[in-house]
Order: sequence, then structure tokens, then C-alpha cells
Amino acid sequence: MGANHSHGPAAPSSRGTVWATLAVIVPLALATLAALIWLWPAELTSTGQQPANLERVTGTITAVTLTPCPQEPPPDGQPAGRQQPTDPATCGDAKVELTSGPRAGHFVTSGLPSGPGSQKFAAGDDVILIHTPDGGELELPPYQISDHDRSSPLWLAGVAFAAAVIAFGRWRGVMALVGLAITFVLLLMFVIPAILTGQQPLLVAIVGAAAIMLTVLYLTHGFTVPTSMAVVGTLISLSLTGVLSYAAIGLAQLNGITDESSFYLDVSYRINTEGLLLASIIIGSLGVLDDVTVTQAVTVTELAHANPGYTFAQLYRAAARVGRAHIASVINTIILAYAGASLPLLLLVSVGEQPLGEVLTNPVIATEIIRSVVGTLGLIAAVPITTSLAALASARRAAPDQQPPSSARHRRMDPLTDSVTHSQWPA
Repeated sequence: MGANHSHGPAAPSSRGTVWATLAVIVPLALATLAALIWLWPAELTSTGQQPANLERVTGTITAVTLTPCPQEPPPDGQPAGRQQPTDPATCGDAKVELTSGPRAGHFVTSGLPSGPGSQKFAAGDDVILIHTPDGGELELPPYQISDHDRSSPLWLAGVAFAAAVIAFGRWRGVMALVGLAITFVLLLMFVIPAILTGQQPLLVAIVGAAAIMLTVLYLTHGFTVPTSMAVVGTLISLSLTGVLSYAAIGLAQLNGITDESSFYLDVSYRINTEGLLLASIIIGSLGVLDDVTVTQAVTVTELAHANPGYTFAQLYRAAARVGRAHIASVINTIILAYAGASLPLLLLVSVGEQPLGEVLTNPVIATEIIRSVVGTLGLIAAVPITTSLAALASARRAAPDQQPPSSARHRRMDPLTDSVTHSQWPA
């Protein structure tokens, strides 16, 4: 973790800097590993199992026969004219060739899912069917079309994504994909099962985020001092985000129940939904925080390589300007991401023509506002924290008589720094 990987004029990190970095990173990694082992669920909980009498199989539709949709009476209290009609393209039967299960290769007939909002199916579509061998207590048909089978399109998208990352990033792109795989493993095999088995969601999220951060950042960017500065900066900013989240959720009196999923977890699994909300904010913030901290650490390192005589203050000022520009764009990205994810809800609120005050105090909207504000504050804090750490590790510590003359320093200044010489830009 000594010298940086860039080929610049700056000297490698000093021995004192390396040892000071190791003194922070090694205990952090050991503590994360110990907490991971302590909280790891003894028995992994599967969240996608079907009941014992149901079997999930795949098939391909070979023919569709449409029939007139039956007229159903409107619900009590709803006028007949206000009832949403059933789409005629969803009423009828489909002949399906099974492609998995014990009867693969056989043909079965299944009714098309009907009713408002049902999906449309046509000949040639790959589908997922639910097989009920004995019909169950509700006397259901043996085979029912459940959904489209999206396995092939998703695999194609995944291959295209991996090819683009590797083609552009090369070996670093490969490491980024490995880090992404480790992130999914930790989320699916540690974070989610640990929460379902009754562990505190906030503690699980902190340990999971630390494990993801340490593994992914070092795999992607290498065992270097700048990466270590990004790791420490991310950890400090993430801790600050957690404290701010706890205070903001308490101040706004949010309980974390905003939809049917969180309500079901609260009732059926007795999950601490307030802690779950805190955990979601921490994990969501990590993805953007490491982007900001790595950018700042690398920016400081490159400035130090291009201008070996820069002091701590010069490095900080130059890199802080990059950080401010980065934060300005990231904030807009965060807000647009939340707005896009909540677009159906925003449309529903708009149709209801509620006053703005009532809309903003709605628990669902208030939760997203708190999530956005707290995440943004954590990002803003990450810039000065990481920039300071990286500048301390990269700044030249030479005696005053060894510093280059002031005019020479100005001639080597990067366009991102404080000023330029008059020979470059006439007065």
C-alpha cells in the first residue's frame, strides 16, 4: 500500500504516512470481519419459496384463443359507469408448451390473467406458470400463467453490461464486476437474512456497508494510500449520515411504514421498520459516497503528482473546487433518482389535487425528503473530510529553502488551481 500507481514526478508516500494509514485501516478491517462473523445468520432465510403444494415451471405459448370478457357487477357504492372495463386482449385461454418441470415437452391449456392491469400475452411468449398438482384447497386449475419469463432478456442485458465495462475499464473493469458480485453476495446472504432473523437493521447495515466498502474499494482501486483515504473518508461520512438520519427520523416522527411491504414485515416478521429505514438510508448513501470520496482522493493525488511543490492548503483548495462541481451534479442526480422512483406516487398525488402542505407531510413523501436531505448532507461532508485526509497524505513536507521559487510554482500550476501566470493570459 506504499507508492501510488500513477507515473508522476511526486515521490512515493512517506513511510510515516503508510504506517499511519495501516494503523487506521487494519483495526477497521479486523473489527468489520469480527462483526460480520458475529452477526452472520446461522441459518439463511429464503424469501422466495413457494408453498409446498405449488411448483414454478416455465413454458412457451403456442396459441392464444380470445373470448368475450364476462361482465362483473361493480363493487358496492361504485357507479357502473365509473368501473374500469377489462381489456378484451386479456380474456381467453392460452396453449402452452412446458419447457421445465416433470412434464417438460407436454402441452397444457391455461386461462389468461384478466382484470384491470393484467399483462397481455401472445403466441411465442416465454411465460412462467404456477403448477398446483392437486388443485389446492381453492380448487385452482392445474396450470396458471403467472408472468412473462424475462430470464433471456435479463441475461442479455447482463452480458452487454459486463462487456461494456470490461471493454472500457479493462482489468479495472473486471475488478469492478468482481466487487459488484461481492456486493450482491453480502446483501443477499448477510444483510437481508440477518435482518429477517431478528438482528438490529441499523447495526447490520453498518457492518454490511463497511464490509462492502473495504472489499469493493480495494479491489477496484488497489491497495494504495489514496484508496485508504477514500475508505476512511467514506466511513466518517457514513457515520455522520447515520447520526443525521437517526436525528431526522426522530424529529419527523417517521416509523418506516410507507407501503404494503413494510407493513407486512412489521406485522408478520416483527421487523423494526424504523431501523430498517435507517439501514436503507445508510446502504443507499454508500453507493454515492464512495464515488465522491474516491474522486476526491484521486484528484488530490494527481494534483500532487503534477505539482510536487504544492502545500496542503494549495492541494485542498484545488481539489475542493472539483468536489464542489461534483457535488452540484450529484445532488441533482439524487433528487432525480428519487423522483423517478416515486413518479407513480407523484402522479397519484397530483391527480388528487391535494394542497402542497398535505403532500409534503404525507409519510411516504416525508420519508423520501428526509432520505434525500440526509444523504445530501453526508455527501457534502464527504468532500472536505476526504480532501483533507488525502491532502495530508500527499502534501510535500520539504524545508522552505527546498521549495521551488514562486514563479516556477505558478508556471507549473494546473488550470484547476488558484491562478495562472501573466505569460499565459495577458492582462
